[in-house]
Amino acid sequence: MKIKALGALAAVALLAACSNAPKTQTASTGSGAMAASSGPAPGSEQQLVADVGDRAFFGFNKSSLTSADQATLDRQAGWLGKYPNVDVLIAGNADPRGTETYNLALSKRRANAARDYLVAKGVSPSRIQTVGYGKSCLVSPGNTSEDYAQDRVAITSVQGFNPQNCH
Repeated sequence: MKIKALGALAAVALLAACSNAPKTQTASTGSGAMAASSGPAPGSEQQLVADVGDRAFFGFNKSSLTSADQATLDRQAGWLGKYPNVDVLIAGNADPRGTETYNLALSKRRANAARDYLVAKGVSPSRIQTVGYGKSCLVSPGNTSEDYAQDRVAITSVQGFNPQNCH
């Protein structure tokens, strides 16, 4: 009797595992070839991160953009031009050193530097919201120079998506 119960339980577990297998989407074309998934949805947060880049990094106590930051923001401006219905939030951050007051002001300047660059590239200011988190929402909460470098950033995200989960 116990063996039958174990067998039935094993069968249920196997069926449950099969029902949770990932589903793949393929579409048949007229020629019989299968089309593969094309990646993130156009105009999505995932596409912004994967195809364009969402971060501009800053030096210690700096809010000026480097040429690498400008290249990232150029790609963002082009992407925003392709998706005129997408609004963004630019969140400025600072590493944990310094006072809260100083870091809030610095992080706001970083977010504004990214916004101003995008606006200069033709993105409507009405599509861009900015926030400065200071040191209250660390990207990399460690205490190494590499962690600090990750925290000195302006992160662009599609409006309604908060990659840092900050308030």
